[in-house]
Amino acid sequence: MEARNNRLRYGSVAMSLHWLIAGLVVVNLGLGLYMADLPRSDTSRFLLFQTHKSIGLTVLTLSILRLGWRLMNPIPPLPRGLNPLLRLGAHISHFLLYFFIITIPLAGWAMVSSSSLGLPTQYFGLFAWPNISFLASLPPATKAANLYLFKDTHSLLAYGAIALVMLHVLAALYHQFIRRDDVLRRMVPGTEVNDAA
Repeated sequence: MEARNNRLRYGSVAMSLHWLIAGLVVVNLGLGLYMADLPRSDTSRFLLFQTHKSIGLTVLTLSILRLGWRLMNPIPPLPRGLNPLLRLGAHISHFLLYFFIITIPLAGWAMVSSSSLGLPTQYFGLFAWPNISFLASLPPATKAANLYLFKDTHSLLAYGAIALVMLHVLAALYHQFIRRDDVLRRMVPGTEVNDAA
């Protein structure tokens, strides 16, 4: 399989980044929902938060790489004959997916950096990922206000991402089982793609 995208399908780099980021996003959304209800007394809370932050920073890094790769590699065209409204919806939803996978972890990183605790993220226990210095060095009152702003932003974006991921999955299933085109197969390794139509 080619590393680069072509007219019929995505290449191995785009596929690998897509499925890796998708898996990490699903795990982290689930972990975030689970952690939201944990009492402060729960002994697993610290480890879960560190894991959540580490996964989020991994998503951020991979998403920037994926965006750069996409800008250098034209994607396969949408099927011919696709309703113009669905075509527009596909473009908007893909833009929003990129927006979410970059801004959600950025908001989380900004939230952690605004905490009065000043604790860096222990990236999977390997090293300390630094806080954003200009946010971490603000006066305590400003940091407190920023903390709530970034926390609310992080949460709202995460709920938006949950809805969009569900829509994305439904759209892929629509293409596979109702339109019966190659849209889903061209992102799945080892599948045969006959035509972009």
